[in-house]
Amino acid sequence: MRSEERNITVFLLDDHEVVRRGVHELLSGEDGIEVVGEAGTAAEALVRIPALRPDVAVLDVRLPDGSGVEVCREIRSEDARINCLMLTSYADDEALFDAIMAGASGYVLKAIRGGELIAAVRDVAAGRSLLDPVATARVLERLRDGGPQQDERLASLTDQERRILDLIGEGLTNRAIGERLHLAEKTIKNYVSSLLSKLGMQRRSQAAAYVARMEAGSGGQR
Repeated sequence: MRSEERNITVFLLDDHEVVRRGVHELLSGEDGIEVVGEAGTAAEALVRIPALRPDVAVLDVRLPDGSGVEVCREIRSEDARINCLMLTSYADDEALFDAIMAGASGYVLKAIRGGELIAAVRDVAAGRSLLDPVATARVLERLRDGGPQQDERLASLTDQERRILDLIGEGLTNRAIGERLHLAEKTIKNYVSSLLSKLGMQRRSQAAAYVARMEAGSGGQR
């Protein structure tokens, strides 16, 4: 059993202290689950989560200084081993789409029962996805019908830069990309800087989201 090995470590991000305390107490009362950190803002979470490297980050979607979705995208672009569970007040296609594009393992409503949230955390920690396949297919179909055509932005990329862009889209770190392409990590970093500049982007998380949108808009065929 997991409890006999090591605890599932969890980080909580929610701007409402009462919600954080409630979730903290709920999860901490379970065998095999340990809450290792909390934050009330996206900025704080982006500093603390990479340092703590929890198994699961439970992220509120709406924050005073940004979005839990963006936090998820940033975190997973640097360390795909951190699984993200989005917490939202209401479900809609846009929320689901954002969660899919950010690489979240799922999203749950704040009205969820305690036992269901605990089960969701355990499932996400085990690498399982909570995203409903039917709803996911509906969202991606909608995107294919009206998705943005941005292929002209790729024309300036070299073949190697395009290859690296695809790997960023898979969630690989610079080190992992270097291992895949048999290149030094520093060389990959230079390629990434170049392709971001050509695409008019500042962060690799933006590139990852861009790749995801292209794949959805073309039905996965590029």
